[in-house]
Amino acid sequence: MVEQNGHIAVWNDCLRIIEQIIEPQKFNTWFKPIKPISLVGSTITVEVPSDFFREYLEGSYLDLLKKTLKRVIGEGAQLVYNVPVVSKQPAMKYPSSDVTSPTNRPVQIATYPTEGNPGPFVFPGLKRISINPRLNPVYNFANLVTGECNRMGITAGLSISEKPGNTPFNPLFIFGGPGLGKTHLAQAIGLSIKEKYPELIVLYVTGNEFKNQYVNATNVKNKLTDFLAFYSKIDVLIVDDIHDLASPGAQNAFFSIFNHLHETGKQLIFTSDRAPVDLQNFEERLLSRMKWGLSIELSRPEYKTRLEMLRARAFREGISISDDVLVYLANRIKSNFRELEGTLISLIAHATFGRKEITTELAAKVAGDLVSEDQKEMTIDKVQQTVCEYFNITRETLLSKSRKRQIVQARQIAMYMCRQMLNCSLVTIGAELGGKDHATVMHACSTVSDLMETDKTFRKYVSDIEKMLAPVV
Repeated sequence: MVEQNGHIAVWNDCLRIIEQIIEPQKFNTWFKPIKPISLVGSTITVEVPSDFFREYLEGSYLDLLKKTLKRVIGEGAQLVYNVPVVSKQPAMKYPSSDVTSPTNRPVQIATYPTEGNPGPFVFPGLKRISINPRLNPVYNFANLVTGECNRMGITAGLSISEKPGNTPFNPLFIFGGPGLGKTHLAQAIGLSIKEKYPELIVLYVTGNEFKNQYVNATNVKNKLTDFLAFYSKIDVLIVDDIHDLASPGAQNAFFSIFNHLHETGKQLIFTSDRAPVDLQNFEERLLSRMKWGLSIELSRPEYKTRLEMLRARAFREGISISDDVLVYLANRIKSNFRELEGTLISLIAHATFGRKEITTELAAKVAGDLVSEDQKEMTIDKVQQTVCEYFNITRETLLSKSRKRQIVQARQIAMYMCRQMLNCSLVTIGAELGGKDHATVMHACSTVSDLMETDKTFRKYVSDIEKMLAPVV
């Protein structure tokens, strides 16, 4: 047992060990700024500049720290971080994390030899493997702020985690623009299922990864059989960015996997940047199956949700930030959670490493590097407003059932602009522009494209409206 007043000596011993293991630049950046505070029993407390700093240490060097402390202090060594906040408030304390990513139990998979083709008298061998769920423990429900933009998705996700594979939400198809929390929600469901049902085999994979796995499997004799056998063992399959699965061969394999898992009561969760009906180069039989369960669109976060997310993330970072600053950021950055969170982290980093107070002025400077001052939010409402202004009609007229040529063309151009400039789903555009169905929106977009090639006057309409909208893109 090390004496309680030897915290400086103990930490110096740790630094000498660490210095021999990692690169000098990384050592100077991430370990020299750490200050030993106290040593009580086997627990050493150190001060780090910020929770941003602490989080990086936890993510990159936790294993090294634990092994070094065990070597210097002995069994039972514990590390506690002391994190000062920017304002004059008591420092916040964080115990070193013992949380690890969830794991699956080993499973046995029938595998065939790579030489020759398996015949009627060739029996597969059994191979025992461990399947990494590939879930990030940070992407849990506790860290997911609920708002009108994602409430339905979270409610469905919680329901699925209680009875995976046994709800009407199978498959669950989550779609929406970038940075709206699709991956977070999908992984939160997986984490919640693993917590409630540890024995279930959960796997998170991207559409592109699945496609590459399929290609690799087809290049080795009999490995496609192993590939299909592997996926047949999954109880909860999460495929992120499934729109990247635009490969006939991979889709054919996925079709077989989908059928097997769905028929055996396994849970399927997909995410995409577009609705099922908008997926390009997908087999119709696969598209129809993706529509069997529940499709949920995540929309842009409203002001209240943006502000709540900022408060929650600032709390997680151990940083005290005034409401004036958070309100400013929530009003300034409206596009998505990713951009909002990225700006907050940049602000914390500027304040921490520059030893500055977090003020609205600093927030404006940091945000200015990411979002131009004159940038306005591009929305379907803005497109409608611009089209109405150009054709000198009211919004009520644009959204009406009028079949007058000018009104129809204005409505079609508005649909086309929403599709091209906002990448909105056909379903969303139709709902916002007079309650039209997706087939009507698809026809409108096709009509506008055709007329732009054959009608000079119509092409000028579209070009003029694009220029009016250009400053807000």
